[in-house]
Amino acid sequence: MTGRPEAVPLSPAWPDRAAWGTAPLLRAWQQAAMDRYAEASPRDFLTVATPGAGKTTFALTVAADLLGRRIVDRITVVAPTEHLKTQWAEAAARAGIPIDPTYAAGKGKTSQDYVGIAVTYAGVAVNPLAMRIRTERFKTLVILDEIHHAGDALSWGEGVREAFEPATRRLALTGTPFRSDVNPIPFVTYAPGDDGIPRSVADFTYGYAHALADHVVRPVLFMAYSGEMSWRTRAGDEVAARLGEPLTKDMHAQAMRTALDPSGSWIPSVLAAADKRLTEVRRHVPDAGGLVIASDQDSARSYAKLLRSLTGEAPTVVLSDEKAASKRISQFSESDKRWMVAVRMVSEGVDVPRLCVGVWATTTSTPLFFAQAVGRFVRARARGETASVFLPSVPHLLSYASEMEMQRDHVLGRRVTDEDDIFAAEKDLLAQANAGESASDELEMQWEALGSTASFDRVVFDGGEFGHSGEVHVGSEEEMDFLGIPGLLEPDQVRDLLHSRQSERARRQKASAAREPDTVAEITTHEQLGVLRRELNGLVAAWHHRTGQPHGVTHATLRKECGGPPAAVATAEQLHARITRIREWAMRQTS
Repeated sequence: MTGRPEAVPLSPAWPDRAAWGTAPLLRAWQQAAMDRYAEASPRDFLTVATPGAGKTTFALTVAADLLGRRIVDRITVVAPTEHLKTQWAEAAARAGIPIDPTYAAGKGKTSQDYVGIAVTYAGVAVNPLAMRIRTERFKTLVILDEIHHAGDALSWGEGVREAFEPATRRLALTGTPFRSDVNPIPFVTYAPGDDGIPRSVADFTYGYAHALADHVVRPVLFMAYSGEMSWRTRAGDEVAARLGEPLTKDMHAQAMRTALDPSGSWIPSVLAAADKRLTEVRRHVPDAGGLVIASDQDSARSYAKLLRSLTGEAPTVVLSDEKAASKRISQFSESDKRWMVAVRMVSEGVDVPRLCVGVWATTTSTPLFFAQAVGRFVRARARGETASVFLPSVPHLLSYASEMEMQRDHVLGRRVTDEDDIFAAEKDLLAQANAGESASDELEMQWEALGSTASFDRVVFDGGEFGHSGEVHVGSEEEMDFLGIPGLLEPDQVRDLLHSRQSERARRQKASAAREPDTVAEITTHEQLGVLRRELNGLVAAWHHRTGQPHGVTHATLRKECGGPPAAVATAEQLHARITRIREWAMRQTS
């Protein structure tokens, strides 16, 4: 299979085909899916295709076919968000199929100029009976975009089933991995897997690996950044840890929040690195844009200020509860502005083809959301374009990055919880923040950022890791080896270049080890600070196990006796002094 578009043959069974627009040029996978659909002539059909592959074009071609052959005479599109309703209507208009994106279930009728409507899953759940009546009145094709949303809530699934059970045809689409759940998704077929657990069965699948080989999507480089974090807990404990090291769930959550705190050094350093990468990409792709995915509105505005100071250009800020959000996304898509900052607004289906660089600055970390977010960067416009996503160097995100090519089905058998999210306990409070409210005093009392630093860790590409052999200082020549990768490369060229950069880095490290001791010390200062911080944290942990004294109290006492700032920003001399002091405590206690 190749990625070269092929024309759709005009069927003689479409006597009024011109009424539904000109036959589009289809990619090879779209033509193959059309052939399978035509052969099966099914009532229900599930298509799983990677983000950016062109599910919308496929679905609208099916719709035009069915309309032209009088199999259906109305279209209903069900989408996850209000923005996507408009996006579907615009795409349908280009295909010559007028769809009303403003329709509401209680509205009843719509203009006779339309042959279809676009609604949301939430809207269907509000009044499924009204949607059912409309579905019964007409021979209807229902397009269920990102069908896994029908399993998000029991009421949504029940509403979809009640509303569209009478439909003549149902075409389900998804571009992201299904979740595990106890709720079966309406109109999806399940079959027992090897383990006996029912799994969804797709009628046509087109995965990321296949799309990459066909040059339908871009290769994605994941730029992972680590660093030292320091924070104070609700109990007053002062804690220091390295991002990505094995931590308890609570410590991991607090370390991530510290990294994403705009007043620290980690997020400004990563934004600066991402902007350097965007500059490099724009040498080859002049209109390339970047997207920062933020957790809440306050953070989004703070990141926008940091980007403005970096670039001299105010980024586009998209907040989910603003009426102008969809318009801002469209304006950014059509412009050549460098950056957009969004709060969970730019997820599945949102089409901004020029996005080439992303920054993961959100606490949401489920596999589903990761796939949705990364999907915004993979849409290929021209052969050779690459995408880069900057993220914290934490195990679960690195695992998702390594498994980009893995296919996942919807699995029945266990209830989904939000435990995969970093901040499950803070879900309601963060929801308030996303809605424009300030986080409560309770949330603020749980955590206080004291300081953070960033260091380049590794590149994850094609399931492999490159550059992971000691800390790399932000702004260093070694970091630029990876940030400076050209923006137009084929996947095999990216792989070869990364191997080359990895070999060159190893050669430089070997050469530096043979230099004079004072030169080596100068080169390894940043690494030495990390070693000292980890040694101090280990001694503090051991003191806690010996005495029961909280980590924060120990750190605070050491600072009081030895002087200096929190460990995350302390000098080597100050860290040495604290290490010596806590060892003295241990010796005195032993004697």
